[in-house]
Amino acid sequence: MTYKIKEIFYTLQGEGAHSGRPAVFCRFASCNLWTGREADRDRAICKFCDTDFVGTDGVGGGKFASADELATAVAAKWPDFALGQPMVVCTGGEPLLQLDDEAVSALKARGFFVAVESNGTLPAPNGIDWLCVSPKNGSTLVQKSGHELKLVYPQSGFVPQEFEGLDFDSFRVQPMDGPDVALNTQLAVEFCLNNPRWRLSLQTHKFIGIA
Repeated sequence: MTYKIKEIFYTLQGEGAHSGRPAVFCRFASCNLWTGREADRDRAICKFCDTDFVGTDGVGGGKFASADELATAVAAKWPDFALGQPMVVCTGGEPLLQLDDEAVSALKARGFFVAVESNGTLPAPNGIDWLCVSPKNGSTLVQKSGHELKLVYPQSGFVPQEFEGLDFDSFRVQPMDGPDVALNTQLAVEFCLNNPRWRLSLQTHKFIGIA
């Protein structure tokens, strides 16, 4: 399998349960809920995405002919394997369009803690250490178990409590970015206060100006 990767870079995880943890981000190209092109946004299932995942022209990106080649490129971004377990965040786009058992195994063979951020419309491969699913209204949720369910909030047509019966270790709401982010943050805070099972996730990387 040839893996098409937009970019590979080293940074801090900015959101969710592992916020603040150093990680290599491996951004897979393409998504099944939007083409990534502005001309198609009105027809997209996910209309609020703000990530560039089109093509393979980003820093560290490219086409990798094997899982081993991809894992080698990811490992090259980690500064020092002697300083604790490295973490890789497989994201997108939608990583599960490409990420498979072979790629997960290759990353784990190099010692990585493998985290995945998915929209949940595809089943996850085996061996993932941390699976974060972020459902999008208008799509069909296939992956109904994992470690973290992170709901961009608010989303019209979604009632967060409807997800509480799913098999996840934690449930989080994350304010939808954009012109109404201040209001959405207030709504998310109020929701968590009224529903203590849920926790607030903030995109801290945007506050401090890192990728």
